[in-house]
Amino acid sequence: MRTMSLINTQPLAPPVLLLLLHVVVVVVDRVFVNLVAVSASNVHIVYMGERRQEEPHLAQMLHHDILSSVLGSQEGAELSILYSYKHGFSGFAATLTESQVKHIADFPGVVNVIPNHILHLHTTRSWDFLQLDPMPINGLLSKSRSGEGSIIGLLDTGVWPESQSFKDEGMGEVPVHWKGICQGGEEFNTSNCNRKIIGARWYNKGYEAEFGKLNTSGMVEFLSPRDALGHGTHTSSTAAGSLVENASFMGLANGLARGGASSAHLAIYKVCWATGGCSSADILAAFDDAISDGVDVLSVSLGSSPPLPAYVDDALAIGSFHAVSRGITVVCSGGNSGPYSQTVINAAPWILTVAASTVDRAFLTSITLGNNKTLLGQSLYVGKSSDKFHRIVYAEDIASGVAEEDDARCCNAGSLNATLARGNVVLCFQSRLQRSAIVAAKTVMKAHGAGIIFAQFATADVSSTLGFPCIQVDFEMGTNVLSYISGTREPIVRFSIAKTTVGSLISPEVAFFSSRGPSSVSPFILKPDIAAPGVNILASWSPVSPSASRTGPLRFKIESGTSMACPHISGIIALLKSVHPDWSPAALKSALITTASVRDEFRQHITAEGAPYKVADPFDYGGGHVDPNKAIDPGLVYDMSISDHVQFLCTMGYNNSAISLMTLHHTICPKASISQKDLNLPSISIPELRGNLTVTRTVTNVGPVPSVYRSRVQPPPGVSVQVEPSILEFNSSVSKLEFEVSFRALLRVQGRYSFGSLSWEDGVHVVRIPLAVRTVIHDFYMAGTLL
Repeated sequence: MRTMSLINTQPLAPPVLLLLLHVVVVVVDRVFVNLVAVSASNVHIVYMGERRQEEPHLAQMLHHDILSSVLGSQEGAELSILYSYKHGFSGFAATLTESQVKHIADFPGVVNVIPNHILHLHTTRSWDFLQLDPMPINGLLSKSRSGEGSIIGLLDTGVWPESQSFKDEGMGEVPVHWKGICQGGEEFNTSNCNRKIIGARWYNKGYEAEFGKLNTSGMVEFLSPRDALGHGTHTSSTAAGSLVENASFMGLANGLARGGASSAHLAIYKVCWATGGCSSADILAAFDDAISDGVDVLSVSLGSSPPLPAYVDDALAIGSFHAVSRGITVVCSGGNSGPYSQTVINAAPWILTVAASTVDRAFLTSITLGNNKTLLGQSLYVGKSSDKFHRIVYAEDIASGVAEEDDARCCNAGSLNATLARGNVVLCFQSRLQRSAIVAAKTVMKAHGAGIIFAQFATADVSSTLGFPCIQVDFEMGTNVLSYISGTREPIVRFSIAKTTVGSLISPEVAFFSSRGPSSVSPFILKPDIAAPGVNILASWSPVSPSASRTGPLRFKIESGTSMACPHISGIIALLKSVHPDWSPAALKSALITTASVRDEFRQHITAEGAPYKVADPFDYGGGHVDPNKAIDPGLVYDMSISDHVQFLCTMGYNNSAISLMTLHHTICPKASISQKDLNLPSISIPELRGNLTVTRTVTNVGPVPSVYRSRVQPPPGVSVQVEPSILEFNSSVSKLEFEVSFRALLRVQGRYSFGSLSWEDGVHVVRIPLAVRTVIHDFYMAGTLL
């Protein structure tokens, strides 16, 4: 589901490590739930970095002592504190006045104190499309035993435990390293956990401190891990749902539904609420518990939109930093602000950031005009089918008296004359003002129209309007329909119900909505990392979700967004972790990126939906589209440890004491300026190439011993690339080797980004990383020229 954010940052006393505190708003069907931002908050996080005390209760005592000394009493501290973060990192959330904030910020060991502000929340075919099936026996699914023994934690809206996707028949015993709980609440008790859902928690203290007590009257919500929205049920069943026969969305996409790691266990952390959001204080509490509970993977389909804070100012970046430092891979959605550049979110280098792609399934609906011409569009309409024709009208011709032409043309809210729309099918055209088919459909429904044909940029993403005919076509088809309307005295149209087809679309393609790189906060870090299916994904749903009100309870639903792509990668990581339990999060991430595909199923270069379509590049899909079976044996990996992340924090300009507190490693950053270019990522991004630049990388052999790899370079246009050494030889005593990549601009012009690749090949493995380079002329800036 789509994500965006409102961020209000108030810098406080040094050291300069800020942790933004946000509230996340759930997006349903890619239409934002409105939330009024709070301009000032009494809720603050006191962030104290890595936990110093061996025992969690000692850390909690320290937090209470600090708060008591500021507030003047133990009782006051008990009333003020919301959470004590004592497992994965140290700190606490509390209600504080501004004077108390200033006082507590000067305490020894306090990295910083940050106020609470607002941020927003971001199957039957996809796994087959990824060729993740029990055959061959050397494939990832077979070798991992479907993720047996892995635990995937999800920070989301909760779970609907009665879904067939969460039955535990055939599941293994709860892993011995699991230390979590099954927390009860409204309509949820310990019996709702089993060997599939082995743990569940819910968090609302931060939310209620911000907005007051959760008022669930007049709406469906549960003060428990139970999911009232459907988003968390969808993502968790995508990652690790059990096998469900004959699953469908009202008859569409019928087949066997399954999660990627169907034998993996699930740990549910409900941090998002149907009433309008999730507090970062709650999110950090979930991270803290998940680290202690023993999860292997964390799947987080949340985030904020640009302008992005620095990584260490971001709640998700902070929580994920401490999780990754303990060997937990954190997978996050990349955002839904595409196809515009510099919109990718969750861009910290330790996070695995996911773009959304299409699969080869379509939902076709025929449109028959009164002149017997038939067109094909896409819809999820499965209502009553008849041969009845309806009159069709152009939205601009039936504008309300107060509406602008542009508003009516795109069927913006309130733009249509209800008398002229009643009983008619309305033709609407997407505009820059209004891009959503759902918004247009709601406008036509409110005007009592019979249906809508929505012309838009070509995309495979189909919007769900649940029982109301909404047929999506491209602009060419829309123009053909408009020509028919204009040239006919009594234009009429009829349409069929949708039918599921497989193999009718060239796939994968990068989704139109998927956020693009480069990272706006650090362009040296190539983001997103990888693409996975995130368009028209069928998975389990909450039957009490508001989206089910018009059609009755839904057990499965089709949804699109990078929120749907994220759990695909989380499931694959769980599978890889089962096969390679000793690999670090960086090694697992590298295995996915270096084996990803940049070609579609017909061996053509993957394209990216946009305006217009184009050949996809690393800012669309990172290393490419995930290829799970190849990732099991990548040959070489680009590994990293906590020391690499510490050096990265140094490059961001944070001081020694702040970084030392954050990591509990005594850190002295080099006095000379250092660059992010040598961070050992499985990608190279150079935002400013002035003349010559050399980048260093290190690879670790995880394949056969001995082995010999030779480099192969596809240089970005206008750039010379040299690799030294060009041959890497590994043996029983040499498993890691360093190499240098030298870049030289061939054109003395102010350039745009151009793209290439560097591969290491041994005759069996192709270890490929993307290159992204932009040439820059120094005096071009000095002359004051605006770019």
